[in-house]
Amino acid sequence: MNVYKILPLVIAAALAGCGDKSSPTSQTTAPAAVTPAATAPDPTPAPAVAAAPPVAPAAKGPAPSAEVLAKGEKIYTATCSACHGAGVLGAPKLGDKAMWAPRIAKGMDTLYANSIKGINTMPARGGNAALKDDEMNAAVDYMVSKVN
Repeated sequence: MNVYKILPLVIAAALAGCGDKSSPTSQTTAPAAVTPAATAPDPTPAPAVAAAPPVAPAAKGPAPSAEVLAKGEKIYTATCSACHGAGVLGAPKLGDKAMWAPRIAKGMDTLYANSIKGINTMPARGGNAALKDDEMNAAVDYMVSKVN
């Protein structure tokens, strides 16, 4: 048999199976009876829902000096921007408040430790093993300063 003769039949059968199954003509059960008690409003007031307390921002220490930020910018440009400039593999982009907020909320010590040890797909020291801890901290300070 010719496929071109069968194909329209298959398509028609498939389309016949599609459609809204809840049309009024296809219902076989009667709608439930509505009683006045079912429609009357509940006389008891709803309990008040307490709003969740706001999340306190991470404690901030003194703002980094201009010298530290300048040092951090150089390190960011040389090492960090390769990933943090474009958001490679989920790296939070420089200045992206939505991506940085949950990280900053964990505290600067956590950010410093993650930059030094690495986290998820980020390698330790951003892949530059020659960077010292204070240099990594300066780069983190620079990136965080661009969010605030």
